[in-house]
Amino acid sequence: MSWDFGADRRIGVWAVAIVAAVVLSACQTTSTTSVGGVPTGSSVSGATTTSTGETRDRVTASDEPDSAKRARVRMELATAYFSRGQMTTALDEVKQAITADPNLGAAYNLRGLIYANLGDDRLAEESFRHALRIDARDADAMQNFGWYLCQQKRFGEADTLFRQALAVPQYRDSPRTLLTQGICQARAGEWAQAEGTLTKSYENDPGNPVTAVNLSEVLFHRGEYERARFYIRRVNSNATVSNAQTLWLAARIEKRLGNAQGVQDLGSQIKSRFPQSREAVVFEQGKFDE
Repeated sequence: MSWDFGADRRIGVWAVAIVAAVVLSACQTTSTTSVGGVPTGSSVSGATTTSTGETRDRVTASDEPDSAKRARVRMELATAYFSRGQMTTALDEVKQAITADPNLGAAYNLRGLIYANLGDDRLAEESFRHALRIDARDADAMQNFGWYLCQQKRFGEADTLFRQALAVPQYRDSPRTLLTQGICQARAGEWAQAEGTLTKSYENDPGNPVTAVNLSEVLFHRGEYERARFYIRRVNSNATVSNAQTLWLAARIEKRLGNAQGVQDLGSQIKSRFPQSREAVVFEQGKFDE
């Protein structure tokens, strides 16, 4: 697995990994059109009873309105195209989903991500705001809009949205939002807050290497080298997720700890596994402070 860091190399922002999680969460939402009081796409184990005591039949796929089916299919296609980087095609599918179901907030949420990727800031922001007008408690839209605002360096507005998402009752994706919030705080230079937020994210999802490497980076910037070593070693112990960037961070940590042999061992790994990488070049040049 390979991830790219964001443009800001002061903090290891694995933007690709974050966006992938954002899109999956945003696009798994189905239409909120209801049949017999039960949203379509919900898992229903039995018949429902109305307030008057009337028993209704189970809700099945055949009860889903044609418009909702069309919207759902278009969203599935849009998600697939987005994940492959085919933004124009993904946008066309989203537009058709919206035509089929104008109240599908997830479609506007994904549209915001697509426009952000295409560099159309006005339509990206408009899309996220529209998603939240449809559902003011849509934590996924808050998360995605917050990440977009963070990339625009509108850190205060972004943090507000992250906090609102985390406050939504029964929100199931808080580790992801905490991760994104922590990265944004680090980008803003709020290292102490970033450490606290990323620590919470790690406690909720200790198996996420993206969280571990970003927490290690923050601790490195705060001079907490032993603690930073602990987290980055967990990442680098798995060859399927480690890369030139994680090995380089580990080498910089060992350099600060005065472990010359550790630095050389990590440098050898970088040069043998990733000989064409930027990290291999700066290691050879001894530029450990970049």
